[in-house]
Amino acid sequence: MTNVVATFRELHVNTTPLRLPNAWDAGSARVFESVGATAIATTSAGVAWALGYQDGRILPVDELLGAASRMTRVLEVPLSFDIENGYSDDPKAVADTVARLIDLGVAGINVEDGSDTPSLLASKIDAIRTSAARSGADIFINARCDVFLARLVEDSRLAEESITRGKLYASAGADGLFLPGLLNAGDITTAVASVSLPLNVMAWPGLADAIELGKLGVRRLSAGSGISQALWGKAELLAKNFLNSGRSEAVFEGAMSYPQLQALFNRK
Repeated sequence: MTNVVATFRELHVNTTPLRLPNAWDAGSARVFESVGATAIATTSAGVAWALGYQDGRILPVDELLGAASRMTRVLEVPLSFDIENGYSDDPKAVADTVARLIDLGVAGINVEDGSDTPSLLASKIDAIRTSAARSGADIFINARCDVFLARLVEDSRLAEESITRGKLYASAGADGLFLPGLLNAGDITTAVASVSLPLNVMAWPGLADAIELGKLGVRRLSAGSGISQALWGKAELLAKNFLNSGRSEAVFEGAMSYPQLQALFNRK
């Protein structure tokens, strides 16, 4: 386990960002690995939808662990799992959940503040780090700060508040800082210079491409729920066309072949 976490950490030391096409189940994770992803991260929204739940901290922990188990079974590259707020306000309970993910072979997690106090997320990060160290394990903790995404403070204070929280999470033991909703090049440069953690941003219309982001100091670029939303939209369209036309051709547009899909899971 230590080796896969070390490998995952090394992927954040680069001149262009680690690109993570966020998966939502074992199948999508394996497809993304097959086209060249050097690590797989999950989208909490996509995982929830695939399991029949709304996004937003309501996914049962057993469902989370089941999804993680299925993904690690089919993957050879490191897996980072988005656990939202850890599905508890109790830092020990969150640490216990993460310990179970470590046992499954997960290399990293995202854990978020959202509307919670920064001190609560810091306590969770500290509990996770302490628990892992006590058992001789390791995991990459990516602290997601929602200040920009959720506009948690007035616009003039977004960068300042994000940096303050980033420093707090770093001191608690985080390995990375995720600032979804951060788009402005000046704010990105300031965050990189101010917080001693690899900066992760999320794909968004208007965001610079990976090469430009790398020049600004970004070390990780996540697709978020974008790919899963696109696939759900495509599935809806194919189903509508099939239901309306009754034509068999309507369900094969852009399809991967059966042998191709079978080969993806032919791992001993």
